[in-house]
Amino acid sequence: MENGFFDKVEDNAAVRIWAETTQQEKGDSLTEGYVSELSDFTRVSVTQNNLQEMKEIWARWDDEVKRLFYCHYGDLPYLLDVKVDERLFRALVQYWNSAYSCFTFGNVDLVPTIEEYTALIRCPKIQVDRIYSKATNGPAFSKKLMNITGMSEQWVTTRIKQKGDCRCIPWRHLRDLILAHPDMKKRVDVFALSIYGLIVFPKALGHVDEAVSDLFDRLSKGTTPVPAILAETFRSLNACRRAGEGRFIGCAQLLLSWFHSHFWKIEKVPYRVFFENYSPLKELAATPRRDDITEENWMAILQNLQDEDVEWRAPWMVPDEILYRCGDFDWVPLLGVWGAIGYAPLLALRQYRSRQFIPPTHGLAQCEFVFAGNNYKRRVREISNAWNQTRRMKKFAANPMATLEYDQWRIQRINDNIPTPDQEGPRSMEECLRPIPSELEIVRHDFERKSLELEKRIEQLEEEKMQLGLDVDVQKLEAERLRKGKNKAEEDLDSLKTDYKKLRRSIRTAGLGKTSEQWRQEIKEEQRKVSQWEERFREAQAREETLKESLVESQNEKERLKMRVTELEKSLYQQRARNSVIELKASQSKIEELKGNIEELKVALQDRELQLEFLEINNDRLNEQLHQSQEQVRNRDYIMGEALNQVREVADHLQTLAVQADVLSLKYESESDRGRELAWLLRQVKALSIRAKPYM
Repeated sequence: MENGFFDKVEDNAAVRIWAETTQQEKGDSLTEGYVSELSDFTRVSVTQNNLQEMKEIWARWDDEVKRLFYCHYGDLPYLLDVKVDERLFRALVQYWNSAYSCFTFGNVDLVPTIEEYTALIRCPKIQVDRIYSKATNGPAFSKKLMNITGMSEQWVTTRIKQKGDCRCIPWRHLRDLILAHPDMKKRVDVFALSIYGLIVFPKALGHVDEAVSDLFDRLSKGTTPVPAILAETFRSLNACRRAGEGRFIGCAQLLLSWFHSHFWKIEKVPYRVFFENYSPLKELAATPRRDDITEENWMAILQNLQDEDVEWRAPWMVPDEILYRCGDFDWVPLLGVWGAIGYAPLLALRQYRSRQFIPPTHGLAQCEFVFAGNNYKRRVREISNAWNQTRRMKKFAANPMATLEYDQWRIQRINDNIPTPDQEGPRSMEECLRPIPSELEIVRHDFERKSLELEKRIEQLEEEKMQLGLDVDVQKLEAERLRKGKNKAEEDLDSLKTDYKKLRRSIRTAGLGKTSEQWRQEIKEEQRKVSQWEERFREAQAREETLKESLVESQNEKERLKMRVTELEKSLYQQRARNSVIELKASQSKIEELKGNIEELKVALQDRELQLEFLEINNDRLNEQLHQSQEQVRNRDYIMGEALNQVREVADHLQTLAVQADVLSLKYESESDRGRELAWLLRQVKALSIRAKPYM
């Protein structure tokens, strides 16, 4: 995945000073005296599409088709297996803080971030800063569907339906196309479009909305869908909270997967998250969840949530640089498929394992708008331009995880209408999560307890019996264990040799020897070439303006001469009445002379017009060359980004091998030739990992 061309990474301390100064000058999203219009309780519907047919289609596909899908669209199919707990979701909505675009659980602020959703979707094709922007004069709905499905215009037109104020295509037509289309890639594309329309943006049940197809049509160009997914999630939560009711039309599966990642604490980050094929969404979908907790108990848990109850950094999230603002915005604006909104990543720095300080939030409550009317196009352009100048910061981990100034600000902050912590004897989390047993369950537990005691007694007797015969087999087992250990060591040595050879080839292929400074020099050289073309273009424009001025002067001179000819003609008419034939001939000679002068001026004027046309042609050619140069720079930037990503992947793999090398070196210490050869190979792997660290 690629970053934007104008990204800027700043130091954590500098960003903290800027954030606290900005908040002090501008204030918060809500000011003193604000009266919330939100209702005390929001009745939200989480009605979902029936996904059984999609599950059956996915189950019938072989591994080749599934790999093609993962390569182009990431881990979205695992959303089919995520169960939506409606009671938990309805409880979650009550704690959505519209003014700050975050969830506020007691003293805890949490918000889904772009980095977290990008890690969950895990799509290798997207470029993280190439966001979706609604096209003002894009192709028609039918043209987009023709491009996605590969079907004729007649087939597409007859299947488009009007659903309320939106145009859609029913799922049943897409299902039939997936089952019958001869092109495997088109089947994958239509299935991915269905996931986006029925799960990610489920506006009209059983249908895929026109706006969703516009976003999907851009995915093949590297556009990231994550800001649009977050935007519609936040906008739908806002709409339900403001109305006091409504149906949620964001991606409930992704939101619940994100929530579970922060709610259930895990002692250690699984080492497998560093493996290339590890999928956090797959693991979350396969994890069993309790579905017997009532909505009231969920609200009691969330209402009194404390810092120690939260897994601040999701176990599958590897912290990196933090995108905290775009352009002149003090936070990150998000463009959806039906509207736009903003959110403040600096509000949730602890989710990146970084120290929390006071974030700037002014303007968040007023930034939302829908794609309707005339003014929205200008605002969309402003946000798109802001994403060309993204700003990131380095994370800074320290204890305590929040500054004293933040703690004081958090206490004094004015929030929207959300449930506040229960000050009078809040129930513990264990009490809320404890199921209430029935009489039958009590009897069953007693029976199981007695059965367990009997089983333990029987096992104890069997162990005593078996212990008598174990002494005879101990020596045989020990010999067998040593033989297997030797074979395993030899297999590990062969595997390490193979990995070492692959790494050497990967290093040569990825160009690991090329430093980041050399990449920067190449980028600066391309920028210099673009500046030269822009300078030539400005010079051509200046010459064009000069010729235009000369043309205007020539035209004025022509008008003056025409007026002079008219005066002379009048004078000639008067002279004919009173002059002789000789005087008449003299006047005619003078007129002929003036006519000759006029013809010369006309020729000069035509020459100037030809020169102007030539300059306009030259100007168009220079414009075309400038666009070609800019496209070359973008392509070069994309190639460089891909190369750097390959370098980082190789570096990550080296770190993994270094860890494995440490484990093996401790496990198989030996003075034999085989052991020394293994130790030498392990030292080579460690040395390569040290060389690769600067590229991570």
